[in-house]
Amino acid sequence: MSQPVKTTSIKDKTALVTGANRGIGKAIVEALLEHGARKVYLAVRNPESTTDLTQRYGKKVVTLQADLASDESIQALASQAKDVDIVINNAGVLEIASALSDNAIQALTNEFNINVFGLLRIANAFAPILEAKGGALVQLNSVASIKNFPDCATYSASKAAAYSLTQSLNDNFSAKGVQVVSVHPGPIATDMGDKVGLTKIAEPPSVVAEAIIAGLENGHFHVFPDTFAQQIYGAYRPYVEAVLDSQ
Repeated sequence: MSQPVKTTSIKDKTALVTGANRGIGKAIVEALLEHGARKVYLAVRNPESTTDLTQRYGKKVVTLQADLASDESIQALASQAKDVDIVINNAGVLEIASALSDNAIQALTNEFNINVFGLLRIANAFAPILEAKGGALVQLNSVASIKNFPDCATYSASKAAAYSLTQSLNDNFSAKGVQVVSVHPGPIATDMGDKVGLTKIAEPPSVVAEAIIAGLENGHFHVFPDTFAQQIYGAYRPYVEAVLDSQ
């Protein structure tokens, strides 16, 4: 007998967003508060980078220093946010590197440390809290997790690994009452999008933020928020339904 679909309302919840100071992360913070979140932890490497958010939202936001590359930092983060209901792991890095670039191994090592091991650090540190509260974990993956883009080959590989782990975390957490959401944006108007030359076709970060809210409230595991991502999902969906959803 299948388990009921887990959903998570935003209203009156406490959330934590990594990489909350700009781009998609900042848009997520804004959307959470607009949808009634009680408090949002801003988990960032540089606490001074959230000044504008703290000025706008006052005591509704709390800035915490966090480095996804450090076990100690993420353990400390979890110890400071024991009241969190929703953890949104948005922070990530992208380096321009093809599989044959001179910097491919260095780029992949750095991207794995943040994009993959960082996810594991977050998931393990916050697991006891989320399980106790029946909370939710949201992981920002990418369309690059299912389609490798040659100029960002190492980034794509790191996101594919993160997506694979997100599927496993969904299996692990679902039996414990924790919702997991895997988010797969396409070209979004952020510094990262500019870095890979996607400015002309990029959609605003708010598109991703609103799609995350909808995914949480409607019990969706996969979220493909923007037009390009939805086109990818149109082709990918039969595989999801035949293989991933059939387990």
